[in-house]
Amino acid sequence: MTKDKYEKIDENVKPQTQDQQPGVEAEMSPLPIYDDEMYKGSGKLAGKKALITGGDSGIGRAVAVAFAKEGADVAIAYLSPEEDVDADKTVELIEKYGGKAFAKRIDISEEENCETLVEAVVEQFGGLDVLVNNAGKQFPQQSLLDISGDQLRETFETNFFGLFYLTRAALPHLKEGSSIVNTSSVTAYNGSPGLLDYSATKGAITAFTRSLALNLADQKIRVNAVAPGPIWTPLIPATFDAQTVKKHGDNTPMKRRGEPAENAPAYVFLASNDSSYMTGQTIHVDGGDFVGS
Repeated sequence: MTKDKYEKIDENVKPQTQDQQPGVEAEMSPLPIYDDEMYKGSGKLAGKKALITGGDSGIGRAVAVAFAKEGADVAIAYLSPEEDVDADKTVELIEKYGGKAFAKRIDISEEENCETLVEAVVEQFGGLDVLVNNAGKQFPQQSLLDISGDQLRETFETNFFGLFYLTRAALPHLKEGSSIVNTSSVTAYNGSPGLLDYSATKGAITAFTRSLALNLADQKIRVNAVAPGPIWTPLIPATFDAQTVKKHGDNTPMKRRGEPAENAPAYVFLASNDSSYMTGQTIHVDGGDFVGS
């Protein structure tokens, strides 16, 4: 049986770590696949204005590229150092595919920063149609006793509070036909013994997605989520030890990790009119890791 291109990339992953979150994509080996050359845009997001948090790298970058291919203008928010080669590259990619790009370095865990971010995007683009809440952190601990109050707060402040604050700030600018897409995780469904606080934030995101979908249904604003499994993003070497990184994704039914580009079409689908009769739902992109309702 011939292996697909993603399996071949997976075989070449070397043991590696990075010493800061959210990690640097440019330092990964091999580089994640963020632009699937087989994916051709067809104007599904033509004229749309999108904001993606954690958009400089990983899944966020892949979504930004796919959105630009589909005709959207794309703003990315990121937390990396001020001289961020990842953010610069993502802006270059958005513009390469014809979209207007805007990047802002900002910490969305601060409530006032979320207001500032949305105002900046609306000023740049003249509106906002699609919000992708994708930014996240994770800090593995083998015991609940090892999770400090500071770690718990940092994880929730970025993964959930930031999502909540940003969605609230964006809502006055959204209108009928707008879409919110949240990044949940397979850990919200399968659990994770080493990521207790992280998986709890993703469970909160899933519940929030369902509840907000019901709350906004009358306004015809759809709210959905994507729950990725083990995906080759900077967060992986920035989180785990080298040997865990090497084996990441091996225990899925498909026996490999996924690539960011394999997630992007799900976000396009949920952001576009293709999913016009879907709200409160979650798409699982996880190599078969979770099979259930």
